[in-house]
Amino acid sequence: MSTGLLTCVALLGALAGLAAPRAARHFVAPVPPAVPYASGAPHVPAAPVRRYAPVGRYAPVGRYAPVGRYAPVGRYAPGTPHVPAEPHAPGMPQVSVGRQVSVAMAGAVVFSGLAMGLGADPVLPVFLVLAAVGLVLALVDLACLRLPDPLVGTAALVVAVGLTGAALTSGSHGRLLGAVGGAALCFGCHVVLALLPGSRLGFGDVKLAAVLGLPLGWLGGSPLLFGLFLPHLLHGVVVLALLVAGRIRRSTPLPLGPALLTGAWLATLTP
Repeated sequence: MSTGLLTCVALLGALAGLAAPRAARHFVAPVPPAVPYASGAPHVPAAPVRRYAPVGRYAPVGRYAPVGRYAPVGRYAPGTPHVPAEPHAPGMPQVSVGRQVSVAMAGAVVFSGLAMGLGADPVLPVFLVLAAVGLVLALVDLACLRLPDPLVGTAALVVAVGLTGAALTSGSHGRLLGAVGGAALCFGCHVVLALLPGSRLGFGDVKLAAVLGLPLGWLGGSPLLFGLFLPHLLHGVVVLALLVAGRIRRSTPLPLGPALLTGAWLATLTP
């Protein structure tokens, strides 16, 4: 692949990385808004007000929300921390400029790696679209430990249609069968892992692993095997490092989606 085309792919990846945080906000579980108590209802403890009341609504004052005591819009309730309202959907951490740059750089690296690994292969656009969806999935999983079905389903549809079209136009029916077999193998292995006693593997991870098995099976046996083992190796190393650093406990839940995506990307680069 020429240097100019590789640069264009890298820029496309950077743009995908810049757009990923905004897209991820639509899939992060929102914080439920405060609801005023009706007259005569028992006082149930509510979360303290931590941001400005949205336009046209009122925020309860203090720990309880008795009828008749509300903070006017645009003012803080007495006794609560002064934290400005986030200009984005509740539940999604504010994306700083540094984080946006980091995600954009990650997108450029991921797209460039795929372009160098696959070259002028007709399935390169399919892998690039899957990588763009994968960036959003990774951000959502890091934010709220979820892999939303709409995103996973979109990735599955893009890969299935793209690989089927490539197989029909190039006559590579064997590679298409390999993709289906790879998806079945990844799905079966991760179902077994999810059903083991004490397993923290969610079925969102199982579905994502099956989707990633399609392109890995298309590439062949070696990428498929690497894609099966590398994610869990990477996840284990990260968990061990965080435990040693005292950042987490053994009971702390951690997302597996980023490791699945990173392992699949690295497996794609294997010769």
